[in-house]
Amino acid sequence: MKTKQYVAVTALMLVAMTGCTGQQGTGNVAGIDPTNLDPTVTAGEDFYCYACGGWMKKHPLTPEYSRYGTFEALMENNQKQLKELIEGFASGQNQPGTLGQKIGDLYNMAMDSTTLNKEGIAPIKEQLEKIGGLTDKKQIIPMVAELLNAGVGTYFSNYVYADPKNSSMNIFQLNQGGINLGEKEYYLDTDSVTAGIRENYKAYIVKLFTHAGFSADEAVKKMADVMEIETAIAKESFNAVQQRDPEANYHKMSFAELKSTFQGIDWEAYLKGLGISSVDELNVGQIEPIKEVDRLINTLPVSKHVAYMQYNLLDAAANYLSDDFIAARFDFYGKVLSGRQENQPRWKRAVNAVDNMLGEAVGQMYVEKYFPAAAKERMVSLVKNLQTALGERIQAQTWMNDSTKVKAMEKLAAFHVKVGYPDKWKDYSSLEIKKDSYWANVCRANKWVLTDMYSRLGKPVDKEEWLMTPQTVNAYYNPSTNEICFPAGILQYPFFDMNADDACNYGAIGVVIGHEMTHGFDDQGRQFDKNGNLTDWWSPEDAERFTSRTKVMEDFFNGIEVLPGLKANGALTLGENIADHGGLKVAYLAFQNATKDAPLGVVDGFTPEQRFFLSYATVWAGNIRDEEIRSRTKSDPHSLSRWRVNGALPQIQAWYDAFGITSDDSMYIAPEKRVDIW
Repeated sequence: MKTKQYVAVTALMLVAMTGCTGQQGTGNVAGIDPTNLDPTVTAGEDFYCYACGGWMKKHPLTPEYSRYGTFEALMENNQKQLKELIEGFASGQNQPGTLGQKIGDLYNMAMDSTTLNKEGIAPIKEQLEKIGGLTDKKQIIPMVAELLNAGVGTYFSNYVYADPKNSSMNIFQLNQGGINLGEKEYYLDTDSVTAGIRENYKAYIVKLFTHAGFSADEAVKKMADVMEIETAIAKESFNAVQQRDPEANYHKMSFAELKSTFQGIDWEAYLKGLGISSVDELNVGQIEPIKEVDRLINTLPVSKHVAYMQYNLLDAAANYLSDDFIAARFDFYGKVLSGRQENQPRWKRAVNAVDNMLGEAVGQMYVEKYFPAAAKERMVSLVKNLQTALGERIQAQTWMNDSTKVKAMEKLAAFHVKVGYPDKWKDYSSLEIKKDSYWANVCRANKWVLTDMYSRLGKPVDKEEWLMTPQTVNAYYNPSTNEICFPAGILQYPFFDMNADDACNYGAIGVVIGHEMTHGFDDQGRQFDKNGNLTDWWSPEDAERFTSRTKVMEDFFNGIEVLPGLKANGALTLGENIADHGGLKVAYLAFQNATKDAPLGVVDGFTPEQRFFLSYATVWAGNIRDEEIRSRTKSDPHSLSRWRVNGALPQIQAWYDAFGITSDDSMYIAPEKRVDIW
């Protein structure tokens, strides 16, 4: 679906992947597979290649992937397990209205290429024609709401979640949107690579319109209208770095102030179309791009808005239509933007669709079959040990005064920890899955999500709600609820191995835990207090010292050349880099604490300390295409996997000690130039 719920969570990886604990570990107490290493490279020359080079050679990129690493390897395994569960319903007779019926029918429709190809544009023809019939600008906003109900985003976005400065209550929130390339730079940068992407994007827009039955001349004209509107919005939109500033993205106002600030937008019609009776107050994340939308609606001919909304419908629906639409969308978003050579097989796309629309229904069945209680118990114990270690790290900081430390410790003690799966599952009984069309069910599923979200407006925040499904291979920190969440999907090798010793598990899942905890104290998370409110609880002196230390990290990553002529973005990735740095330090201390009374020995020639850092590196093993490197560098707040290893470890003295790294090694950084925060 096209819409997003913009909740300010910081996840281990930007891309969520399905999965759960079905894959076996190494079967080795050390948790290290020697064939994953490349012995031709020294640890101090390129630790990423040293630790992961063997894995990378064993797992070359296939045409399906723009990046293939440990996350994708888990996804492959888990998709097969999801498929088995889903096909069990798809092949059987299910009572109408049951979850089995909904899962099975949805999957079968996604798999039925014969029907989809026969239908062609028919599933969205009525919607296209309705947009095409607009003649008055007063009709634009009601149509925007109607499209959003179907899962089609347009000029701006909205969601209902915790008020950043009153975290116990849900509030209506407006955010920028309207640019389908995601980042404003795609519309504005003039370098040859970006200009080439833009030309391919134009060709894609034209192709969608021609597939929909418009003439070549009509398609070209509509493409120009789409680009005019998207480029205008892009010019006023916040870039990815600006969106990381919580204060700059908070503008609370009354509904009357909203109407006076954006006088050309019919907000009553917008809310009515969404089924919302009233809004007393709300937060507008970014003022400027929505003001530009106001201007565009009231100055451009209605015909241009018709073209823009029709394109957004076509783009949102393309993956749920006939093969020519699917291929057109993949050719741009898959091949041009990320470098993939082949689309996923249909069964994977069908599994992903069911997982996206009925995530907790699938998740509930999945954890029952694949998630052992012992894994949750051990994980809870690890989290407690990491909390203790982070407390010790906070108390040890000489740059932080006692009053700030007290509040930091209070925030740490208030962490709400979620492991495995929610205690209460979502109720999908009101979601209808019918055998009319695949796209019609996508629309109903999206409307169900929105109705569920809007029902919380003005009500207390449910702090037990999960923002990821349990089968997701990821983890997150949510500043508004001060929670750390570790879904069942990430609790498997190489992140977590019940058979491995503490050197392996603290180096892998331990760092993940420490990473998410440190997000509470990174450049964004530190601006929220223990209750999740956006408020300054730091002394001015401590805040200044923190900023000066994080600037060292920002500058270091700004100096990394990820491709010839392309540098990493230290400001965009600052929060995640701080979390990696803190995660490593906290997990290493917790590992020392856990083994101090019963030290581990050398296994397979590796000391416990070496196994800790090798396990960390293994988590990020992977191959990636140049196109994907460019795309992630422009938009991803996470550093590339290579630099989450080679950029993070040279800041950690324990890594130098473990592998005997000296000033003669190319990765060496002088102590006075290293990052030192948590």
